[in-house]
Amino acid sequence: MTDEIGVLADGLVVGVDGRARCFWGASSPDYGDYHDTEWGRPVHGDDALFERMCLEAFQSGLSWITILRKRPAFRRAFAEFRIDAVAAFGPADAERLMADAGIVRNRMKVEATLHNAKVAADLSPSLSDLLWSYAPRPRPRPATHADVPAHTPESVALAKDLKKRGFKFVGPTTAYALMQATGMVDDHIAGCCVPPRDL
Repeated sequence: MTDEIGVLADGLVVGVDGRARCFWGASSPDYGDYHDTEWGRPVHGDDALFERMCLEAFQSGLSWITILRKRPAFRRAFAEFRIDAVAAFGPADAERLMADAGIVRNRMKVEATLHNAKVAADLSPSLSDLLWSYAPRPRPRPATHADVPAHTPESVALAKDLKKRGFKFVGPTTAYALMQATGMVDDHIAGCCVPPRDL
């Protein structure tokens, strides 16, 4: 993926395999696999969405590639992000996590993850239903990278609702990144090799 053969003006990169990808998707093999197989694909289920929410929060202020490469360690450390298991973590678990060099050891983010698991465990409707209730109607893919927003009215409303329910570390930009990653929106650039969702 890193041996790109052409950059297109609209935010696409043509890789050595001849396929056009969103510019970031050709920057490394890790990004390429994530771009081609996960990002923008619909994700449902409480635990799966809890994982994505947590990882987006840990990414805040960091490069996504850092989180992506640490994801196996995050999964081991946080019981595969099973909400009921993480909700049962106590102070000793928090200290164990802070000593785990495989993850991002930011105390505020670790404690927010444990707190958010407790909120998610008691949530009604389910986390999946709540998050997807803010998904906008499908729209055409952005024509260029410049057309991809950092947040939207839906992500602002979602972040406000999550905060009201007690969730931490999920602002409008993080909420929008979550929406992009889990296929609530399709922000692959028009012309990207990843097949578009049906409108």
